[in-house]
Amino acid sequence: MVTPIVQVRMADAGDMYLTWRWIAGVQGYGTGQVPRADLTRVTDLLAGALPGSGGAGMRRAFEDSQLRAYDSELRLADALADALWPVQLTEQIRQVTSTLGARPLVRIQPSPRVAQVPWELLAVDADTRLVDLAEVSIAVPLSLRRGAATTGSDEVVLVLDPRVPGGSLGSVLGQPDEDLLALVRRHGGRGIGLSDVDRDWLGAELRRGARRLVYVGHVSSAPVEGGQSEDAQLHLSCGPATTGFAEVVRGHRPLSAKDLLLGTLSARADGVAGARIWPAPPRVALIACESGGDLRFAEPFGLASAMIHNGAELVTATRWPVPTSHAFHRLAGLPATSRPLTELVLAVDSAHDQADPVRQLADWQRGQLARWRADGRIEHSPLLWGALSTLTV
Repeated sequence: MVTPIVQVRMADAGDMYLTWRWIAGVQGYGTGQVPRADLTRVTDLLAGALPGSGGAGMRRAFEDSQLRAYDSELRLADALADALWPVQLTEQIRQVTSTLGARPLVRIQPSPRVAQVPWELLAVDADTRLVDLAEVSIAVPLSLRRGAATTGSDEVVLVLDPRVPGGSLGSVLGQPDEDLLALVRRHGGRGIGLSDVDRDWLGAELRRGARRLVYVGHVSSAPVEGGQSEDAQLHLSCGPATTGFAEVVRGHRPLSAKDLLLGTLSARADGVAGARIWPAPPRVALIACESGGDLRFAEPFGLASAMIHNGAELVTATRWPVPTSHAFHRLAGLPATSRPLTELVLAVDSAHDQADPVRQLADWQRGQLARWRADGRIEHSPLLWGALSTLTV
């Protein structure tokens, strides 16, 4: 049976305008408008609830974010849905599900002002969340799409917690536990972190051919006010002598989205495009702080977008800074045996191994939501899992 799909497009023009159209399974369409005042009110609410960068921003999220307690998180999800999500579209989704007996796929192309909205969490009807009714993915702009990746390989390239020179960026995952080691063994050990994994190694591995790439580490997002989304940076083990567009940061040179896009084209006459140096496999996971922040820009050419441009068909990234397991231990008092970030990494890896990764990841999020509803424990809070966003072509 064909999965019913509805495409939702949003645009900022003072007010926010949206249109939706069913493009598979059924026919239908609709339009909506969000007044500027309502848009500002709810995006400000959301911004105040999200974890910030750095220790102070993360501490504030654990201490007083609306996302840390179930009742306040539900009020936020209700306010977002009330302002941003058309009741008519919810009714259509319910009708389609009832008629076809299949949960539809909602493909959202958000405007920059709502790019960090966790659409899956929207309380579209009492405590019914959008993820209860549908699978959700983010549709990338047409300008980013190019030919799909081709690979005859079944390899998975893992870049887990690469050692960053200079000592300013510490471990994200902490001491690898048995679950992480099992993940590495399952994929042949290619790219296990706490080691030197630089851009040359990454390029060589990707050019050998791969089915998937999983990166877990540090990302530095570009400031939205600067308008240069291509300045987003992936931190690997590249020393200061490495050639690249990013400035040296405390003893190392990050790999920027601009590098992934342009490669060496502007460096020499025989330069090579980034897509030839770092060809992206069909599925990419970037688990790092605000790794999917591209769509906050009017011209989205950040890290997730660069992977799409370089051949990926699907990229799972994060909308905001994600708390590490250590943050849960230090700021929420969880025992060291609790590893929420590791669980998220394993869930994304498992989803990307399935025929329908969007549905598989949504199933995991529905499981997390069920735990959040049942016990309201901080490790089940969408502070972490609500950040996930899957971009698709």
